[in-house]
Parts: sequence; C-alpha cells; structure tokens
Amino acid sequence: MTETKMTFGDLGLPENLLSAVLDLGFETPSPIQQACIPHLLNGRDVLGMAQTGSGKTAAFSLPLLAKIDAEERYPQMLVMAPTRELAIQVADACEQFTKHVKGVRIVTLYGGQRYDIQLRALKQGAQVVVGTPGRILDHIRRGTLDLSNLQSIVLDEADEMLRMGFIEDVETVMAELPEQHQTALFSATMPEPIRRITKRFMQDPQEVKIQSTQRTNPDITQICWFVRGYRKNEALLRFLEVEDFDAAILFTRTKTGTLDVTELLEKHGFRAAALNGDMTQQLREQTLDRLRNGSLDILVATDVAARGLDVERISLVVNYDIPLDAESYVHRIGRTGRAGRAGRAILFVEPKERRLLGNIERLMKKPIDEVDVPNHEILQERRREKFKAQVTKQLEHHDLEQYRSLLEDLFTADQDLEDIAAAMLMLLQGKQKLILPPDPPMERKSARERDGRKGERRDNPRSQERRGYGNPIPMDVYRIEIGRADGVDVRHIVGAIANEGDISSRNIGHIKLYDDYSTIELPQGMPKELLQMFGKTRVLNKQMRMSLIGTAQGGERDERQGGKRKGRSNAQSPERGGRKFKEKSDRTFNEKTRGDFREKGERKAKRERKS
Repeated sequence: MTETKMTFGDLGLPENLLSAVLDLGFETPSPIQQACIPHLLNGRDVLGMAQTGSGKTAAFSLPLLAKIDAEERYPQMLVMAPTRELAIQVADACEQFTKHVKGVRIVTLYGGQRYDIQLRALKQGAQVVVGTPGRILDHIRRGTLDLSNLQSIVLDEADEMLRMGFIEDVETVMAELPEQHQTALFSATMPEPIRRITKRFMQDPQEVKIQSTQRTNPDITQICWFVRGYRKNEALLRFLEVEDFDAAILFTRTKTGTLDVTELLEKHGFRAAALNGDMTQQLREQTLDRLRNGSLDILVATDVAARGLDVERISLVVNYDIPLDAESYVHRIGRTGRAGRAGRAILFVEPKERRLLGNIERLMKKPIDEVDVPNHEILQERRREKFKAQVTKQLEHHDLEQYRSLLEDLFTADQDLEDIAAAMLMLLQGKQKLILPPDPPMERKSARERDGRKGERRDNPRSQERRGYGNPIPMDVYRIEIGRADGVDVRHIVGAIANEGDISSRNIGHIKLYDDYSTIELPQGMPKELLQMFGKTRVLNKQMRMSLIGTAQGGERDERQGGKRKGRSNAQSPERGGRKFKEKSDRTFNEKTRGDFREKGERKAKRERKS
C-alpha cells in the first residue's frame, strides 16, 4: 500500500496564499508546518519546539496571514525576532507569501535603521509588523505603534531572545496587547523564563514538539583539521582552492578577524567580503545581495552578523575559528545544506580547542572525521585542471587566426613549438604555480591518537555543571569598573559584550552587580585583542576597564537567570572570583607556582600597557 503524502493544499489555506507557496516550489509541508498550520487556522495558541531550519517561519506566517483583513490599515499581526537579520528574513517571507494578496503591507522595525523610514511606513498603514523587541517597545512608548486591535503575536526563537537579555522587553510588549489575541511561541529549548511567559500570556496552548533524529542536516558532510604543520591562513587557502563550492560562508570569532581574513582572500584572488556588527544595515544588505546574485563568492562573518542568514548559493561553511559553544556550531553549518541541498562544513581546531570539539561531537552524537591539509600533489592537480579548462574554453569559443600570425612574427621557424608553449605556460601561471615543490615531511599520526582523544575524554569535571543551559564552558572571572551606582543593569553589560565583540550571549556567564563595580564570567582562551577592546568599551558612557580576577568555579546562576537575582547574601568577594580557597598547607607546589606565574604575567602586561 502506497502512503499518500500530505500537501499544502490539504491544510486549508486560502487560494491566494496557496498559489504563492506553489510558486516558490514548495509542495510537501514539513512536520512542524503540518502540525502548526491547522491549529493556528482554528484560532488556537501554539507552543512550538523545533530547531532552526525546520520551516517554522511558514508554519506561523501562512495561517496568521490568512486572517489578515487587507481593507483595514492597522497592525493585525506582530512578529518579534531576536536579531534584525532574522526580522528581515521573516518580513521577506511574508512579502513572498502575500504577493497575490492585494493591499497587505508589511513593515520591519529594528535598531540601526533610521526612525523616519520606520515612521513613514507605519503612518502609511501596515497590517503586519516584524521587528526586534527593543525597537518595537520604543515605538509603543513613543505612541507611533498602536497594537490595540492586534489579532496575533509571534515570538520567534524565544530562547535566543532570553539569552540576549530581551525577555523583559518581550513581557512588557505582551502586557500591552488586547486581551483577545492569538499567540504563537517558537523556541528550540524551553527554559523556565520562557515557560513563565507561556503560563502568563497564552491560553491553553497546543504544544508541538518536533524531534530531530539528528542534530544536523544529513546532506552536510563535516570534516575537521587540527592546526599543525601549517598556519591557519595557508591551510585555509589550500582548502578553498581544492573545494568545489558555489558560495561559501567563513566564520571568525571577532569583527577584526572578518576584516583580516577578507583581506587575505582578496589578496589571493577570491571574491570575498566581510559581514560584521560594525557595518551599516544598508551595507550589510548590499553585501548579501552581492552574494545572492553571484558577484560575491565568500562571506566572512561573525556568529551574530550571520544569524538567520539563508542564501541558496551557500554550499560550503568554513569554521575558521571554532565556536565557543556547540549550539553555535549547529547554527553555523545550518547555513548550508538547506531545503534538501548538499553542503560541506570544515572545522579548524587548534590544540587548546580539542575540548570544544568534544562538546560538538557529543551534542551531535557522532564524530567529525579528521582530514589532512590538501598536499602539493592535490593542489597541483587542481590548478592544472582549472588551467586546462580555461585553455579549452579559449580554443572552443574564440577565433585564434590573428594570434597564429602573431606567433609567426614573434618567433623564428627553427624554434620548437612545444618550447614556445611551455614558456607561455610559465608566464601565464601567475602566482598560482602549476609545478609545486614537495611539502615538507610531517608527522602522519592522527592528532586524536597523539593526544589520547580516542580513549577517555579529559574533561574538567566541574565544567559539566557550569551553566543552566547549553554545553559547559570553562570560564574566567573579570572585574569591570561599573556598578549599580552608575545605573547599570545586567542587560546593559550583556548588550555591550554581545554587540561590541559579536559574541553570542550564551557565552556570557554569571554577572554580579555591586555598587561601584561588577564581575562577569567569559570563556577561557578569549583573544587578548578582544579583551583589550572590552576594556575600552563604554556602558552608559563609562569605560568598563576590564581586568582578570581568576578562574570561575561552578555554582548557581544569579543575575543572568531570567534577568533576576536570586539573592546575593551569600555572594563571595569578587577578588576571590567566587572560589573557595584552600588552606595554605593544603596547596601544592604546582598550584602555588601556577598562581605566581599568572600574577607575574598580569603585572608585566599591565606595565607594558602603561608604557
């Protein structure tokens, strides 16, 4: 008996939306679309749990757009997203779905865009508003966004909004909504603050949980290279040269990294551009348009800048810097292999980052195959294939008669034609030599075998208890010279660190506020230049002046948990970094010397900075 597949036509969508879906080439709804669309069409609140890339944008937008009255010129549907990139993506999808519906206007509200543009769009009358929580709340307070007649609200990636410190803004917005409205909330995880929102603002929600059989798309081939024998830049150029890809996205950890790697790629003939938080929204959109239309091949981006990015051409993801948490890796490689397309992902792993690789493999429940850098033979063969293809193309598509006569003028009859051709090959090869010297001999033993990674994992036992969600990350404690007396709040600090360093807020640990200073936990191994930049970053017009205290120890989450403190009566002095010190007699020689060396190094770094 043949199983009949469900189509979008079976879900009860109106004809004008259905035709737009078919125009986009979609026939079979994804599991979350099959589950959510009927409930939302029937007016039920929906609580959806699904990973990114599962098709949830269509799952909530199609049924809620079906209820829009195009004759009325006031907001009827509101979508809140954690980042402007995701907000723009959702708005674009709504535009595509309503292309056969006359009179529906969609406006996008996010930080970084001029207010006059947004105000003009709102005054013209829009039925659908998509934006980030902060900017939506700002318009409500200004009186420029009236939600008194709102029919439905969507919270997209609610867990990410929690991590970014927006959850209080979300609750404030929801408290302003009319009593009778429909709510759809989507989240990959369901921490307690999100549960609290569902209980407070949702009416008997229908829960939809889509279980993924594996963490990543099966069409994504994943490999890793251990940084040894070659510099990362040299290895990167080799991998890019031998890989077959239409377009690629390359991830670095910092804004400076995007610029440095882009400069390297451009110098070697690749069509590359950076994407980071320092760019204006107009420039960001222009860069993405170039990637989509084929005038750009490689995008070098940070995690924050690439959030919600979906470009069909991307078939290769390169993790130049390994992410500090495993979930970010899943999001990164999810930029390729979408909608059934095949993709490849390459991960660079430095010796000190093997623990992070282990976290990724445990999350996905499978190992990532280790590979070697393409050697001189592979590189040489690849270059010759490309050169041969170029010559063949010239022979097939161009009239060469005039150039034959030029050969007769340039060379005498007694010169060998093969020698002439060989000399021309030598001239035309340019920087990419067609004959390469052998690579220097290197140790062939696997980095995993050499470091004992095939045996028992050597994880810090305390790291397993680190945080309330996500994968454990060893942290260092830093002191910053701003506190409650300066009017600072936890979200101000989170926003400054996340925005200035393009760091996901999930990588920011405990934050403790005191009267005239605060402490913050950040992942161990943070680049020196990044920490220096944080030291100069201003919060509420005051420099943070960040300084290292020591290594963080496991413990309860405090002010970061839902943006609320659980109490600080038992809080230890920040000078102790939250650790319990051993008695002097119990400390080993190694412990003492390690601490002494660390202190000496910090004092030396401070003297160098002053000089």
